[in-house]
Amino acid sequence: MNWLKKTLNFGEKIKKIFKKRPSREDVENSDWTSCCKGPVLKEELEENLWVCNSCGKHHRISCTQRFDYFFGKDNYQILETPSPIEDPLDWKDTKSYKDRIKDARKKTKQNCAVMIAKGYINGLAITAGAINFNFIGGSVGAAEGEAILYGAQHAIDNKTPYIFFPCGGGQRMFESPIALANMTRTTVAINELKKNNLPYIVCFTDPTAGGITASFAMLGDVHFAEPGCMIAFAGKRVIQATVKEELSPDFQTAEFVENHGFVDKVVHRKDLKEQVGLLLSILLKKNSDINSELTNETSENIESHTKAAS
Repeated sequence: MNWLKKTLNFGEKIKKIFKKRPSREDVENSDWTSCCKGPVLKEELEENLWVCNSCGKHHRISCTQRFDYFFGKDNYQILETPSPIEDPLDWKDTKSYKDRIKDARKKTKQNCAVMIAKGYINGLAITAGAINFNFIGGSVGAAEGEAILYGAQHAIDNKTPYIFFPCGGGQRMFESPIALANMTRTTVAINELKKNNLPYIVCFTDPTAGGITASFAMLGDVHFAEPGCMIAFAGKRVIQATVKEELSPDFQTAEFVENHGFVDKVVHRKDLKEQVGLLLSILLKKNSDINSELTNETSENIESHTKAAS
């Protein structure tokens, strides 16, 4: 019977091997990630601004990576934003909210999900903000709200445009009404920015949803979006269950939202700096070549209308 026992023991060992799966930390710390064709080296993606060469998917990136690609590496300054009480409601579920914040800070090397920076594009001073999805899903709490407000006030004080890269699932429910209040607060801040006639440009990234979409993210003077990113309020399955009909496969993608008028232009990550710079040159009348071209076009249009009227 020894052979039977050995066979059974070997079978148990095989089961244990197949049951053991890599943890989330193992996957995040590895040199590989997944995309359309399966495993892909992170190094290869990083060389291409974290965009897949095969399918064009724009992978999620951190705030500092975002600023590196937008301003140029080390061509910007991170601004220190206010730090309110970390756990106003003393929340606990499977673990305390304080522990979640500690883990998120260790993972992202950020104090909160939002970072604000200042730099230059084409010689124009700019205030920029971004959200890191890896910090508790990019959700907005008191600290994130204060950071967004700080960015808006910095733009007003220094008379700069405010560029924002939103993402995340909405307001942070660990802070309940305190988090929800930031929908109103950020909306008021953006309105103050507009009262000062300063451009506010939003560049949607994947995913932007919930209370983020329902507040400061949809208030831009101009809306850009990265290809394929999700822009939504409620989830697709929730909407399908409510309206009782099948929605199109591209529903809530950047391209779908563009076709329905909520996004002005879908722009590849590598082209975003150029597009924003061009737009700001027009809005702030800093580019004489562009202005003269626009003036000539306007004059030609006036002349043609005058001839047609006569």
